[in-house]
Amino acid sequence: MSEILERIKSLGIVPVVKIDDDKKAVPLSEALCRGGLPCAEITFRTDKAEQSIRQIAREIPEMLIGAGTVLTPAQVDKAKAAGAKFIVSPGLNPTVVAHCQNENIPIFPGCCTPSDIEKALELGLSCVKFFPAEQMGGIALIKAMAAPYGDVVFLPTGGINQKNLTDYLSFERVVACGGSWMVDSTLIESEDYAAIEELTREAVRIVLEIRRQRQKSVI
Repeated sequence: MSEILERIKSLGIVPVVKIDDDKKAVPLSEALCRGGLPCAEITFRTDKAEQSIRQIAREIPEMLIGAGTVLTPAQVDKAKAAGAKFIVSPGLNPTVVAHCQNENIPIFPGCCTPSDIEKALELGLSCVKFFPAEQMGGIALIKAMAAPYGDVVFLPTGGINQKNLTDYLSFERVVACGGSWMVDSTLIESEDYAAIEELTREAVRIVLEIRRQRQKSVI
């Protein structure tokens, strides 16, 4: 497991952030850090993604910053130059995967079928984003697909929140979950960083409780 993936696994959650105003990138990241989650996937769904990643990487170096919704090699280059440490894509594009591998930056492509997973394995990947998680069948489908692919681990994203987070993270083959409930667009727009911090703190509490329960079951 790569160093980046190990760090993602240690955190348990990757906040998925859509930023329309790059001036909010740093205070948003500070709120995540105060809540105990120094990590974010900044999606390339807006034209502010590249600048947001750059500002966070420059001003909050302890943050693990990734780029999401990456669809082209050109976006990979922009994200990496801005300071992104990993790439996430909604689907599996072999060209984008190969480019990331050539640039030595981890990529977690979206996969939701056994055929997707086999393509990922053929490309040398062992961790995939399961997307859209809830809409495709949730943790039940992940468990079913995990059975024949023993070396694959999952980073599910899509429809995950504080109510179903435990269901996903309780399965040992889920390394972390992507989610946006603690960085909801309305909270970002209203600059309610206190609410973001509190929601983040609660998410971290859930992760820690899951790990405590696992330790008890081992003992």
